[in-house]
Amino acid sequence: MKSTLRSGEAAASYALTSLDSAAAAQPRRRTATSRLADYVALTKPRLNFLVVASSAAGYYMGISGGVDPGRMAAAVLGTALVAGGAAVLNQVFERDTDGLMRRTRARPLPDGRIAPADAAIFGTALSAAGLALLVARANWAAAGLALATIVVYLAIYTPMKRRTSLATLVGAIPGALPPLIGWTAARGVVDGGGAALFAIVFLWQIPHFMAISWLYRDDYATARFPMLAVIDTQGHRAGRQALLYSIALVPVSVAPAWLGIVGSIFGAVALVLSLAMLVLAARFAQRRDDESARVLFYATITYLPLLWMVMIADKL
Repeated sequence: MKSTLRSGEAAASYALTSLDSAAAAQPRRRTATSRLADYVALTKPRLNFLVVASSAAGYYMGISGGVDPGRMAAAVLGTALVAGGAAVLNQVFERDTDGLMRRTRARPLPDGRIAPADAAIFGTALSAAGLALLVARANWAAAGLALATIVVYLAIYTPMKRRTSLATLVGAIPGALPPLIGWTAARGVVDGGGAALFAIVFLWQIPHFMAISWLYRDDYATARFPMLAVIDTQGHRAGRQALLYSIALVPVSVAPAWLGIVGSIFGAVALVLSLAMLVLAARFAQRRDDESARVLFYATITYLPLLWMVMIADKL
């Protein structure tokens, strides 16, 4: 009887130990998953989606003849790795100011979930891998443009952002390079067609940024970033910039059709899309309120993917 009781106690003890082990293992699995998610978040995947789409569009539009899927994938992946690495390193430099703003304080670095040294190694590794991939599978010209993206974004734009509102224009340069990198990866040279794609994205970014800066003006003010919406609390300057660059975007958006890269269908659709965004930018410039800024913001994030899709479809 005692032996039976001892056996039962041993079995119960073993079962409890097993349950404790399983319970202890479960949080470790969750922690590993969460840590992986934090590293992914550092690369700004939603922003990188536009990088992937833009570089893929640039490559496809630049290629003559049949597309080599392997080389195209390598060029797009290389560009995405460089962009993701630059985003990580930017957050390393801006972790203190990110911690001051409501929309960024929960990011992995200001929240303390990832150490700055680990993030710096991760960002450097991503950037180096992207550059190496572009050298190996694309060409030196595309890799050079990708390197310029890193240099301008981290060495010029990031420190400039704390000093002057002109940083927005400087930041639009690396932001507009992905389609040019894709084009150059396909062609091996920077020419008029790639420059047109660059110009479209450069001009598109300004109304996009003006809408964001207005919606988060309190955050930027707290972090002491001299955005136009912070300097001019009435929004006149931010609205004027959004309007002027939207006006410039109208003729530039149809430039690929003028250059013969695509046909008249793209030209007509690009004109309609650009005029629609111009109307919304004018509305924001006139009203300067959260509603008009939010509508303009959603219009901008819809505009570019639609433009790429129509451009690609018109070349098929």
